[in-house]
Amino acid sequence: MRPRDIARVILSTGSGRVGAVFLAVLVLASIFVLVRFPLDFGPKRWNNPGEWADNPKAAPPAWTRLWAGDRAVRHAVFQASEPSAKTTVAGLEQRAYAFTYDYPGGGTPTFLALAVEDVRFASRAPVLTLQVRRPDGSSLILSQTVVRGPRPGETAPYLRYQDSPLRLGFSNDPDALARIREFLAQQYGLSLTGDALQGKLAEAVFGTPVQGGDGQFQPLPGPYEFTLTAVTGAPSDVIGGVKLVIGGSVYGVMGTDALGRDLALGLLFGFPVALAIGIATSLFATAIGASLGILSGYMAGKTDIAIQRFSDIWSNVPLLPILIFLIFILGQKLWLVVVMLILFGWPGLTIVVRSMVLQIRGGQLVEATQALGASRSRIMFRHLLFQIAPFIFAQMIFFTPGAILAEAGLSFLGLGDPSIPTWGQILENGFRTGAVYVGYWWWVLPPGLLIVATAMTFVLLTLGLEPVVNPRLRDRR
Repeated sequence: MRPRDIARVILSTGSGRVGAVFLAVLVLASIFVLVRFPLDFGPKRWNNPGEWADNPKAAPPAWTRLWAGDRAVRHAVFQASEPSAKTTVAGLEQRAYAFTYDYPGGGTPTFLALAVEDVRFASRAPVLTLQVRRPDGSSLILSQTVVRGPRPGETAPYLRYQDSPLRLGFSNDPDALARIREFLAQQYGLSLTGDALQGKLAEAVFGTPVQGGDGQFQPLPGPYEFTLTAVTGAPSDVIGGVKLVIGGSVYGVMGTDALGRDLALGLLFGFPVALAIGIATSLFATAIGASLGILSGYMAGKTDIAIQRFSDIWSNVPLLPILIFLIFILGQKLWLVVVMLILFGWPGLTIVVRSMVLQIRGGQLVEATQALGASRSRIMFRHLLFQIAPFIFAQMIFFTPGAILAEAGLSFLGLGDPSIPTWGQILENGFRTGAVYVGYWWWVLPPGLLIVATAMTFVLLTLGLEPVVNPRLRDRR
């Protein structure tokens, strides 16, 4: 059958149509990732903690706000490259970067963080002060930081935070907690110990103390004005960018893991990885198995015995201990897993193809071809191969989900490549950090469902190929 006829037969079945739609989604998602994502996304971004420092940790998806209500706080990031106001006081320039956050109440933000990058100054190191004005009119200074001054032997202009920004996290900062204690004492006459405020900085900033409650706060909704004031020594001094992060309790489409990594990006990157593993493994394993099966069935004699005995022995060699040993020697590499799946994936197909060739080689077509003087290679790969090609093609498709599931299982056992975000790797990270036991379902269910859906895609395509492999089924329809 021509490829066009094969496609028409597959699309004429319900399972084939569903499988084709799923496959189109997988391919389109893979193309999108290859176009938009860098090839070194895994080592450069996914495994770089600095990339995810501004994300909330272990946060569920943002759409869970539909049933979480006002207890779910949105994640807010404010950025500015230019100050909103400039003033000069006693020869020093004050630059103000103002951000307004409308807090609806209900849940409390999980953290507060400030990042400043690309600072350049000629003589005097800038002083950075972060102040927040609350809806009740009170003001609170959260931090006051001096940029590191000139080092011995360093010449002007002095450059700071070029490669990585200055990050100030206030959740457990002793200086910020001390300022909160002073603010509560002046504003409410409340005296709290540092232990009572530990981990409650955001609650204190976005709330008011509960009367009679030791360290308890109730939300104070309304607009909060955060102002970063940078006092510089000269107008030529530069502050490249300012970022204020108010951590939410929900984030993104698929949430985050314990390191704050956006799981949606990791799951997306897993699409081309899964397809590459499945297609590469099934293609090479099928090519090896079919070639040896045809050779074994047609040549017979000692060649047949040697190939079949080697296939029997090789199919009984345990894969897992060998893979563990090679990973111990060569390290956890994805290509090593793929190579091992290829090397151990062909014996079963060789045995089946050999039995099919034994039936075909005694037919009139092969005998007539031999009588015409055709070479052995032409008979094997022009006449025998094309008669069993539909079956081999169906087996190649059926091998694909097996390879994907095998890689996911090996990654789940800790034998995968930790530098590349695969669905199995994400599952392994979730189970290793106890996501199942603490209820982080968004960390476990999506990669598991994607693995199952991808496997089912190729199973449905294989079911749609049944009329191609067996013409009798085609005639009954």
